[in-house]
Amino acid sequence: MGSVEEMHTWILKMSHLSVLAVVTVFFMIPAGLLSDMRDPQDLDGQQLAQRSTFMHHRLKRGWIWKELFVPEEDPTSHVIGQLKSDSDRGEFSIKYILSGEGAGDLFEIDEYTGEIRTLKKLDREEKAFYVLQAQAINRRTNEPEEPQSEFIIKVQDINDNMPRFQNEPYVSSIPEMSPVGTTVAQVTATDADDPMFGNNAKLLYSILQGEPYFSVEPKTGIIVTSWPDMDREAKVEYLVVVQVKDMLGLSGGYSSSTTVTVSLTDVNDNGPTFQQLTYTFAVPENAAVGTTVGRIMAEDGDIGINARMTYSLKDDLEGSSTFIIKTDPVTQEGVVLLAKPLDYEVKRQYVMAAEAANDHVDTRFLPLEEFRDRTTLRVVVENVNEPPVFLSPLYEWEVPENAAVGTVVGNVSARDTDTDNSPIRYSIDKRTDATKAFKIDPNKGTIAVAKALDRETTEWHNMTVEAKETTQNHLSSTVVVFIKVLDVNDNMPRLARDYQPYICEGTQAGELIQLLSAVDPDDPVEGHHIYFSMVPEEHINPNFTIRDNQDNTAGIVARRSTFTRKDQTKYLLPVVVADSGSPALSSTTTLTIGVCSCQPAGHCPTGGVEALALTMSVSMQTLLGILVCLAALTVLSVLMLMVRRHRRKQQEEMGVEVKELELSGTVSQKVLYYGEKGRGGADLDFCQPVVPLRPHPKRKERRLRREDVRASIRMSLRESHLIGPEDEVFRQFILDRLAEADQDPYVPPFDCLRTYAYEGSGSPSGSLSSLDSSSLELELEQPACNPRPYLMRLTPWYGGGEEDTIF
Repeated sequence: MGSVEEMHTWILKMSHLSVLAVVTVFFMIPAGLLSDMRDPQDLDGQQLAQRSTFMHHRLKRGWIWKELFVPEEDPTSHVIGQLKSDSDRGEFSIKYILSGEGAGDLFEIDEYTGEIRTLKKLDREEKAFYVLQAQAINRRTNEPEEPQSEFIIKVQDINDNMPRFQNEPYVSSIPEMSPVGTTVAQVTATDADDPMFGNNAKLLYSILQGEPYFSVEPKTGIIVTSWPDMDREAKVEYLVVVQVKDMLGLSGGYSSSTTVTVSLTDVNDNGPTFQQLTYTFAVPENAAVGTTVGRIMAEDGDIGINARMTYSLKDDLEGSSTFIIKTDPVTQEGVVLLAKPLDYEVKRQYVMAAEAANDHVDTRFLPLEEFRDRTTLRVVVENVNEPPVFLSPLYEWEVPENAAVGTVVGNVSARDTDTDNSPIRYSIDKRTDATKAFKIDPNKGTIAVAKALDRETTEWHNMTVEAKETTQNHLSSTVVVFIKVLDVNDNMPRLARDYQPYICEGTQAGELIQLLSAVDPDDPVEGHHIYFSMVPEEHINPNFTIRDNQDNTAGIVARRSTFTRKDQTKYLLPVVVADSGSPALSSTTTLTIGVCSCQPAGHCPTGGVEALALTMSVSMQTLLGILVCLAALTVLSVLMLMVRRHRRKQQEEMGVEVKELELSGTVSQKVLYYGEKGRGGADLDFCQPVVPLRPHPKRKERRLRREDVRASIRMSLRESHLIGPEDEVFRQFILDRLAEADQDPYVPPFDCLRTYAYEGSGSPSGSLSSLDSSSLELELEQPACNPRPYLMRLTPWYGGGEEDTIF
């Protein structure tokens, strides 16, 4: 440490001596020569200015400069130079002025002597030079003694900055087993000092940590390997510390260091290796196929793709291929799996060889045979008490449907594979044999028919048979039994549906009347063959015959053309349907063929009102008339009921009070005056005398009720917007009532009332009828033929109590 400080002190002394030497040399140089040493650019600019003014005269410089350099980082104020004009005689008649960069702040000039002095310490790394201007002015005349001149003050560098590394941190990787001299990385450092002045910025690199595996080139900072065959499996990562010094590494300089992390990447320089010569596993004999028996592992020092391997089974001594091995892609283990069922009673141990081999090899580092390895596998089968085993995985039998009870269908058989060979008992699972059509011998396993079978009811019987050991463990197993019931011709064929054939009166001989088809529940092997025929008789049927189409269909054909309803309305035709079974079965169906007056399209009504009409020999026109009348009566009844309900509701809401017309005398009568148009252009002429209604003691009460209903209907029709005088029903109703009134001597003429029965609601002048008026007064003082007739209040005719007569 002491030697370093002494060296630093010596360098500082040498620096001061060199500065003094330079000052001395510059002091000895004439002023004219110093002026020529200024910046060439400034000289060129000044020369151009002088040439522009004095083209052929050279101006002599009179400035005297002592110093142009100043050392950096010097805190003391001292004179660094002097500016002096040759016209200065020492009488202080010349005034010196300094301007430019740092003037007055960093530098100042003595206006009498021209000496330039520093005011602060300077940093070359902040600013390397300053450009200033100087003037010499005569104090008496205040005129320039010398032209303004520009000069440069340079800051002289000292070693005050340490080198620094760039782009840190440094991380690099190289393949393992790389040869010596392999480039690892390059480190770069910079120094802020002046590289053109001395050795302040001259750098030198060296290794502080990482030898002997790595080295660095001193000038470039390139790191290379210096140790052969570095093994990643031995060491994965290295930390290399590199130092850089300025001053070319001499004492007194500055230094810094950085760390480079170097990692070795893997190459396939290792093969798989089993750590055990033999692997032993145990597995129970009832283990399912696909069960994992065990795992083996071959170690490989490599990683990634170089460590991938594939396992295989070699030299299976028994050659049974009972086991397989697969590679776990995550753990790179060999997984041994069971490929076939095991049986302790058959084989109790398996021995085989297992091999592991790299998927990717690199013969630059190892020979090919080094990339694989083998071990021995030994698998021991453990005994397990197993349930009985059926000799067949399932059973399927056939039995005819007419098999007698007790007929043996088949036999199931199971055995105990264990060494004790326990006895076995058989049974049918009741949940799978709901019909209980079969039974089983519990000791022999024989299945027989238990009750009559019917294929048409159940074609397949699927049941589960259980075999159970009689030992205390009572282990059991099951098997599925399928029994198909074979068809026997035990069902008669029959017609496919209930045919209702008919024949039109205009049918010609030979025409097809009805196409017949038949069905048979049986299912013969060769398919259905159904035959149609007529019942054998002594005489041939003169009316119809059956034509068999030989395709399980037949047609009824007319044999004559004289069918009429007057002669006979229906015929009976027996049809025989037979199958082709052995023995053949047949059935007879009697069809009723009706004679019909068919419509033009050939349609014959076969039911409902039309059929009833045909049976009763009623014409279609008469039947339609009856139906229309029934419909009209139904509508009229509903309408009357609705009008009565409406009338009652209206009377209750409006509180209509019906007043009777009081006539002079002892008998109260209701009188209606009516007249026809006539004299004098008056709207109303009463040309008839007043005619009182004559009471009829026997019919009065009945007529009151009838007329009450009629008046209610008329009022409803008059007020309705849906039924008007143009409606056919309304018109017919009015005509019927008019005819009835004309024939009844106890009611007034009805034609005048018919005039005002319904006028509609669209007239702007309103209604002319007096039926809606309740304020008209009846006066009986004038005779019937008075030219100015009195109007009669028609309120009694509009509707009243029990004694009202209503039209």
